[in-house]
Amino acid sequence: MADPGDKKKRATYQDVLDAPEYRVAEIINGELRLTPRPAGPHTRVASKLGGLLDTRFDEGDGGPGGWVILHEPELHLLDAADPEIVVPDLAGWRRERFDTAWIGGSYFTAPPDWVCEVLSPRLEKKDRIEKMPIYAAAGVKYAWLIYPRYRSLEVFRLHDGKWLSLAGHVGNVTVRAEPFDAVELDLSRLWRDLPPPTRASEGSELYSDEMY
Repeated sequence: MADPGDKKKRATYQDVLDAPEYRVAEIINGELRLTPRPAGPHTRVASKLGGLLDTRFDEGDGGPGGWVILHEPELHLLDAADPEIVVPDLAGWRRERFDTAWIGGSYFTAPPDWVCEVLSPRLEKKDRIEKMPIYAAAGVKYAWLIYPRYRSLEVFRLHDGKWLSLAGHVGNVTVRAEPFDAVELDLSRLWRDLPPPTRASEGSELYSDEMY
């Protein structure tokens, strides 16, 4: 029988505050996770997407507005006293929810209506397998997974507490993707400045882990 004293102590918010500034600190399933800052292509895709959505859905310029779009917000979800702490690459709240739920401070306890994670080989397991269930349990209604290496976008909607895959898009295509399907999104604008994969680079550790 295992000794109760051997049970691993859950990480706390103080562990997040004490983390090095050059790392992204999260608490996932009670465990502190420290990851490097995103690489260039990752940052470029997230920034480009955030700009496109901010213009049309936050500012309402060329789109319907009605949203608040944030880059890398710190979310405290599920248990106020002992939360899961996650940092999506992008998150969005419908304006009416954000205006009533946000009370200031450095983090957010109201689940967003949409999250987006930009994937890389090194972090895909964390983002897809570990964080997606947390978003579902918290009631986030939509999630996007973008993989710069493959120029792909996966779109999910929450249904009965589980993620329902709505669509998968690859390459330089124009799409309407929920919950932002009121406006067409040209995916080629996300990949425009990315270094192209080559046969030599696809098998290299530098390409898979550092560049993407």
